[in-house]
Amino acid sequence: MGSKAKTDGVGIFVAEKWVDSVVSVERHSERALVLKMVLGHCLLNVFMAYAPHSGKPDEEKDKFWNEVFHLVSCILKNEMVVFAGDMNGHVRSSNVGYDGTYGGFGYGSRNTDGSRILEFADGLNLVIHNTLFTKQ
Repeated sequence: MGSKAKTDGVGIFVAEKWVDSVVSVERHSERALVLKMVLGHCLLNVFMAYAPHSGKPDEEKDKFWNEVFHLVSCILKNEMVVFAGDMNGHVRSSNVGYDGTYGGFGYGSRNTDGSRILEFADGLNLVIHNTLFTKQ
């Protein structure tokens, strides 16, 4: 389900072997959904998100980040969280000020949208895993 202009939208595929583990799929907007599934004795919350790109107005970006921050912050502490998608920002190759959240293996120059990503992850004690290793 995307916008009428067909420029936004997010979805998720689930492998057939995991379908019976799915508890719910909750679409919160055209840019955010949460899939909840049971893994062993744990409840896993998989967030799929598509952040507004750099050409979008700040008000739209603020609305998106406030929405996903609220969604993630409502998850119980004993549940697992995976946050995935296209965040549309560059966090660059320095992790100064974000130890534990950011591994330092980014690329490019940090832009405003990259700062939003870092603040979001840091504020919720999340780790940006694809910055923990060098990419090809």
